[in-house]
Amino acid sequence: MTMSPDFFTISDFSLAGKTVIVRVDYNSPINPETGEFLDDTRVRSHLPTLQELRHSKVVILAHQSRPGKSDYTPLAQHAKVASRLLKHEVTYIDDLLGSKAKEAIRNLNEGDYLLLENTRFYAEEVIMDETPFEKQAKCRLVKGLAPLAQYFINDAFAAAHRGQPSITGFTHLMPCAAGRLMERELVCLGKALQSKEKPRVVVLGGAKFDDSVAVADNMLKNGIVDKILTGGAVANFYLHAAGVDIGAPALDFLRKEAKDKYDDLLAKARHHLKDFKDHVVMPTDVALNEDGKRKDIKISELPTKYNINDIGVDTVYHYGQELAKAATVIVNGPMGVFEVDEFAMGTEEVFKAVAESKGYKVVGGGHTSATFESMGLSKKVDHVSSGGGACLTFLAGGAMPGIDSLIVNRKKFANAKLP
Repeated sequence: MTMSPDFFTISDFSLAGKTVIVRVDYNSPINPETGEFLDDTRVRSHLPTLQELRHSKVVILAHQSRPGKSDYTPLAQHAKVASRLLKHEVTYIDDLLGSKAKEAIRNLNEGDYLLLENTRFYAEEVIMDETPFEKQAKCRLVKGLAPLAQYFINDAFAAAHRGQPSITGFTHLMPCAAGRLMERELVCLGKALQSKEKPRVVVLGGAKFDDSVAVADNMLKNGIVDKILTGGAVANFYLHAAGVDIGAPALDFLRKEAKDKYDDLLAKARHHLKDFKDHVVMPTDVALNEDGKRKDIKISELPTKYNINDIGVDTVYHYGQELAKAATVIVNGPMGVFEVDEFAMGTEEVFKAVAESKGYKVVGGGHTSATFESMGLSKKVDHVSSGGGACLTFLAGGAMPGIDSLIVNRKKFANAKLP
């Protein structure tokens, strides 16, 4: 039996004819009124794993949104989309752990695919988030489903930063493996973080500057990165930390978004600028939104009463030079309000420079991945991550229960007799 150094993969088990529970992340943008899918990327991303299990009896667990959200829906439409993409029927049943679901699992034949109901419809899935794996193994969801299957496959990288029973609860009860998507994410992101090829350049942008400061903190302290090119709210925050008066609109946004974490984040950013001064690169010019029109100004011309909506032309040129020299590139977040044509230039030009770089290139999830896809640049990078929050958490060295549970499971079942 071959084995990854840290966790089992599908290759480690003989799964033909076996009943296999597969946790995927089908959480997708949908129209809450009609249930119509607006983007099927997440469902498509799990095809390699499900296709490889075509000789197994496959039970699929997935979630859609969370309680209180308008797109918190059943998974009937997800089964239709999965059936179309897989070119094989995926049967949906509106039950998760009742007699209806259990009977359907027992009646599966080799080659059947069964999608159970939204796991987050089940209260323990939400309540037991981040509780110990041993405790999760005793919850009704896991205790009810585990005896009906021989193996558990976790392919939900985009939810790997969650510690919910459907993701981590099977750890102590049966052999668990990473699906092909999960395996690829860990290999590719791990390669980018561990790359010894220099210079290593990271592009951090977007509105979630608190997450990006955490990513920067991990990378700077551990010597992972040589240059961090900042854009969007991330750039504004570092400019503010450097003592630049960015103007009331930008500063108000930062304070509102950070809430009670503001002071800690500011202290951390100032620490980065003091101890890693040459590593954190900030814009030398920005683009203002003056009543819907773009106006580029130098940083020295701040403050402003207008919103800062993009990096400027000089900054784009400078970032392009840094990316051209890079041996490893990691990208997460746009350079500004790229959804508006007037302010898309910074994001588009920097992303083109990333795509043209000769280095090893990894693109983070969420808006970044979607933008690379829409610009036709996805095939020019080495890896496009399926997870937004999970990718950021991984890059920041944060807790990843979905991965930790696979590592624990491998240790537990390494010498066990397999089903």
